[in-house]
Amino acid sequence: MADFKTHITASTAVGAAYGYWGVTSQSMTLETSILAGGLCSVSGMLPDLDSDGGIPLREISMFAAAVIPMMMLNRFRDLDLSHESMALAAMLIYVVIRFVAFEFFKRFTVHRGMWHSIPAAASAGLIAYLVMPCPSNAERAYKAVAVVVGFMVHLILDEIWAVEVGVGRLRTKKSFGTALKFLGTNPLANVIVYAMLFALIYIAASDNQIAGRLRERARYDLTEQDSWSAPGWQPPMFRASRPQDYR
Repeated sequence: MADFKTHITASTAVGAAYGYWGVTSQSMTLETSILAGGLCSVSGMLPDLDSDGGIPLREISMFAAAVIPMMMLNRFRDLDLSHESMALAAMLIYVVIRFVAFEFFKRFTVHRGMWHSIPAAASAGLIAYLVMPCPSNAERAYKAVAVVVGFMVHLILDEIWAVEVGVGRLRTKKSFGTALKFLGTNPLANVIVYAMLFALIYIAASDNQIAGRLRERARYDLTEQDSWSAPGWQPPMFRASRPQDYR
């Protein structure tokens, strides 16, 4: 199978192309495109979370635990959390990701199991979609698809490396077909992955209302900024200082 260096190099190259496509063809901002490209790059390691240890598990666990709380800033704002509550929520998310979620992967998954599959790639994209709410649904979907693309790059490389080409011969290894799949050999694992996928689809469909609230908040903030720049504007606490206000 392809090694860690090959996976991260390929997903980074595809991520750079994906970010360029977003800027030139999808009217995405440079910052959004760079973030999406980075997500695609890092997602090239996600399928190897089912390995018992090693670089992918360690790197992804630290990266996700540090970055996901920052990506959830809009959701924290939508919940009207105070700064202290945001800090506490971020710490809780860090602990859950770093010491619970990834411990689950180490204990209850097998390498090349159902986490190496197409429905798992879709689940990873939906999780990213839920983690990163933003006013624009197009921008939100663009970043979520970046995760799916990076995940799929890994699976495709695993299948390519499972084919041996020689002089006058072409044969496949036993691992061929274990990455790009819809079903695995373990029925329980199949049920769990598809149950997670359908649950995430339902939650994501119900969660679209947050985009409407974020758009309303953005319009309100913009209106307030416009009023501040208007001639003769005064802060509310000083508007009653005019003589006519006391009549």
